Amino acid sequence: MRTLVDLGDTQIQALDELSRKEKRSRAALIRQAIDDYLAKRHSKQEDDAFGLWGKRKVDGLAYQEKVRNEW
Repeated sequence: MRTLVDLGDTQIQALDELSRKEKRSRAALIRQAIDDYLAKRHSKQEDDAFGLWGKRKVDGLAYQEKVRNEW
């Protein structure tokens, strides 16, 4: 799928230099950059959620059993 993205002159120049150096197309570099960005964002979201229960004084299993008993 094609997507139109506006880039500045310095970004284009930097991409062209990197493209020549790595012998990869500008499009391939941009796709890789997007993949890296998305992977980083995904792992950050997982890190943000990890350990949320840790500051609570109640044991997670005990809390779960208490809530289920309310049903």
